[in-house]
Amino acid sequence: MSKHKLESIQLRLIKMPLKHPFQTSFGIEKDRQCIIVSLQSSGLTGWGECVASQFGAGAGPEHWAFYSYETTGTAWHILKDFLAPALIGKEIDSPSMVADLHARLRGHPMACAGIEAAVWDLLAKAEGIPLADLLHAGQGYDSPRPDRVSTGVSIGIQPSIEATLQRIAAFTEEGYGRIKLKIKPGWDIDLVSAVRADFPDLPLMLDANSAYTLADAEHLKKLDTFNLMMIEQPLAHDDIFQHAKLQAQLDTPICLDESIHSLDQAAWAYEIDAARIINIKPGRVGGLWNARRMHDFSLKSGKPVWCGGMLETGIGRAANLALSSLPGYTLPGDISASDRYYEEDIIDPPFTLNADSTISLPTDPGLGVKVREKLLEELTLEKTTITT
Repeated sequence: MSKHKLESIQLRLIKMPLKHPFQTSFGIEKDRQCIIVSLQSSGLTGWGECVASQFGAGAGPEHWAFYSYETTGTAWHILKDFLAPALIGKEIDSPSMVADLHARLRGHPMACAGIEAAVWDLLAKAEGIPLADLLHAGQGYDSPRPDRVSTGVSIGIQPSIEATLQRIAAFTEEGYGRIKLKIKPGWDIDLVSAVRADFPDLPLMLDANSAYTLADAEHLKKLDTFNLMMIEQPLAHDDIFQHAKLQAQLDTPICLDESIHSLDQAAWAYEIDAARIINIKPGRVGGLWNARRMHDFSLKSGKPVWCGGMLETGIGRAANLALSSLPGYTLPGDISASDRYYEEDIIDPPFTLNADSTISLPTDPGLGVKVREKLLEELTLEKTTITT
């Protein structure tokens, strides 16, 4: 690829209202805050999304809840004071330049992933190809790139089991062919039993977001009777070892999410059978470059992977779709259509669900979508620009 000098880098903190509150085992999110990154070079603009959130912000300690230690505040600091100054004025020809910075920085994967995604978009636009094609280029995959990817929908904790059943019915009527339910102690066996009574053949995942301990193994074994695709991250967010102990007692495959941040950790999890499936989120692993490396390792190991969601805007959603086109992503992701979370997305056209529970990959260069910059400006809480 040719080199492109980064002339300016703009950061925007935005806030978007969610159509419905999204509740997990660690709290409720009513609005989505994230950082949008844009890079300018020779008349081209690359866009990326940093998925760190303000989950729990503005509340007392009893309501604090975080998927990771990164927040929009920490990511803003790392992007503005470290990553953007390190890249501005540089000539880039590969996203690996950001991956190399991440390796030196230690931590802050979501901040790194946000700016790296913008680099991928910029380089794909410069080559005149969709991002999915750039991700596939030179990797030697046996299968051709698909034009659509299979997807499902994630349903947060609802006020009642009946409300959950109604939400599932509504989503399946829309065309979603796979459902993931958030669970926690006291909101698990009875819930899944009721779902299976109404939807006996529905492909179903559960996500605990680290709500259980190994002492709950006997209780979690009851889930084996419900023909689940997986149970995601049942134990601690930073654990691998005890998940292996739990997997030895379960028939249901365990999927790891929060505790896998690197290729080494994925390898350890596979080696000790702590995970039979890994949810590869670019934000969690530092960007698309590392996500592809983890995918390639999993593919060679015969392990299926999939892409979870972080309530992304259309910018992050487009990048996740491109990543999910890689051949190892054989399980439906949590990407969903734009209108799953937002009345108005910041991209045009918005992503829509196909009748076969897939979303089509954009065909235009880069992310393949146009950012609605007027709407983006209206949603912006803070912005800054770093120039040469």
